[in-house]
This record gives sequence, C-alpha cells and structure tokens, in this order.
Amino acid sequence: MSLISGPDTASRSSVPGRRVVLAPGVRYGLSRLLAAAGTFIFVILFNFFLFRLLPGDPISLYTRGRDVDPEIKRQLQARFNAPIGEQFLAYIKNPFVPELPSQRFSAPVWDVIGPRIWPTLLLVGTATVLATVFGVWLGIRSAWKRGQRFDKIATTVTLVLYSMPEFWFGMILLIVFSVGVFGIPGIFPVGGLSTPGVNIGTLAGMADVAWHLALPIFTLTVIYLAEYSLVMRASLIDEMGADYLRTARAKGLREADVRRRHAVPNALLPTTTLIFLNLGFVVGGAITIEYVFSVAGLGSLTVLALRGPDIPLLQTLFLLFSAAVIVANLVADLLYARLDPRVRT
Repeated sequence: MSLISGPDTASRSSVPGRRVVLAPGVRYGLSRLLAAAGTFIFVILFNFFLFRLLPGDPISLYTRGRDVDPEIKRQLQARFNAPIGEQFLAYIKNPFVPELPSQRFSAPVWDVIGPRIWPTLLLVGTATVLATVFGVWLGIRSAWKRGQRFDKIATTVTLVLYSMPEFWFGMILLIVFSVGVFGIPGIFPVGGLSTPGVNIGTLAGMADVAWHLALPIFTLTVIYLAEYSLVMRASLIDEMGADYLRTARAKGLREADVRRRHAVPNALLPTTTLIFLNLGFVVGGAITIEYVFSVAGLGSLTVLALRGPDIPLLQTLFLLFSAAVIVANLVADLLYARLDPRVRT
C-alpha cells in the first residue's frame, strides 16, 4: 500500500533547497516593515550628519554668556573635536538620548521634551480626531448630494477654510473672542494651557484646561476638517459610478444601505492613509497655533530650539518627529492592506 500512496507532504516540505512560499499578506507586511526600518536607518544617519554640518562653533554656543569652568570647556572641545567615527559610535548607541544637555535650558534633553508632549497631544490630537469625524461626515454628505445646495455650500466653505492660513485664522479668533471687539466680550483666555495656580489634576482644573484650549482646538479642527472633507468627497464621487453599486441597487438594497455598506467603506481607503499620516504629524505639534495661543508644546519648543540654535534639542526633536511619521505611515500601510485585499497582491 505504501508503494502506491501519494508522497508525504511533511517530508516533501523538508527537502533541502525547497523554496518556501509566503502568503501574499505576509510578504506585503514584511516588505512594509523592511521599508520602514530602512527609512528609519536613513533618518538616523541623516540626523547625525545634518547637525554636524551646520556653520558656527558649537563650543561657543554652550559657553556663550556663561562662566564655564576651564576643565568643562576642555571636555566639550574633546568631544566635538573627536574623530567622526568615534562620534558616530557614541551617537548610534542611543540616538534618542544625546550626550550633551540642552544648551538653552541647561538640562537633559528629555527633561525638557517630556513635559511638553502631553499639551501637544492634547491640542493637536483632539483637533485631529474632531476634524476626522466631522470632515469625513461632511465629505460623505456632500458627495451623496452632489450638485445640490448642501454640496455647493459645504464645498465652498471647505475650500475657503482649506486656503486660509491657520495662524491668521487663530489670530482673528483670539482678537474677537479673547480680547473682544465691536461689543463682543472677550470670554476666552488669551493664551496658555491653564490658569496659574490651578491644579489641573482636579475636575475644575481639567475644565480650566479645556476652556484654555477651546479656541486653538477649534482653529485646528476647522482648518483640518476641510482637507478630510474634500478628499472624502472626491473619493466617494469616484466610487458612486462603479458597477458594484449598480448591482447592489439592482438587488433591491435601499440607497442608505448601498452608501453605508458598499460605497463608503471603499471610499474611506484614501482617507485612511491621510488620517494616519496626520496622526504621525500630531507629535510635531502645530508650531504656528502653539505660538499664537502661547501653548507650551513641542511646536513652540522647536521654535525656541531653532533660535539658539540648541543642537542637542533640535537633533532629538527631529528624530522624534521623523519616527512618529514613519510609525504612522507603517500602520496606515498595514491597515490599508487589511481593508483592501488587492493591495496585498
């Protein structure tokens, strides 16, 4: 019986030299992971050489306006004048933690960055979530009522908002609703994250933070939702003429079900990529809005670091922002393949 039975599958797969064939989804995932890893390695190398090619004397930046001990100055000179290979080996051990402290704040870099992360995440993260929800809804409704009054008004308004500089819009809101003009009382704070002396860990403190962030969050939400709305509208309009929607209608599905179950999920694919890319930029903060509303986040910290220039702080911020975008892009690619099986093949 064994002579006429088929070859054993297990033994066949263990034949030396036999090629292992991975599933398309696994191949796609590995290719995205390798691409993200390669991009991050490039960013690390670029980050190392970029800030060492800047003009100027780094020693003078650290000793400017200070009474520095000669021994400390000698150690700084030894570090900066070390061979480039030695500097690279010291940097590559932990590129996120530079050897030198922040020049402007005279403190370890992460002691400076750490307290500013949560204000940025709270401000830009909340605005991004709100803009995504309202922008996608607005784009769906505009596309489904294409050419009608709602679509014309919504498209015109979103185009105007999309072309509006966010810092200018923020300043207008600040003047009108914080300072007060034309009889309109200034009801919102003019800046900052909270009222001095208020414990933000309490319920009253959280409400105070929300009151301070109301205008900057509204500014970013209004500006960002225009982008989501326009992309979603264009994507859904492209899907509305597809054959599978006519087939769904021919089967007797209601128009609302055709939109909800068939058109919108496929039209969300380009918007999904946009959402996750913007989530990656959340870490970078909104430099202009944080500056206008005096929010002590990573965006305003970047401005302060550039004025120095504070090389260790800039180097760490650049790497942090780049890593956030790379991770968000990787998640978007993997999720895109999950939503659309055609991508995996």
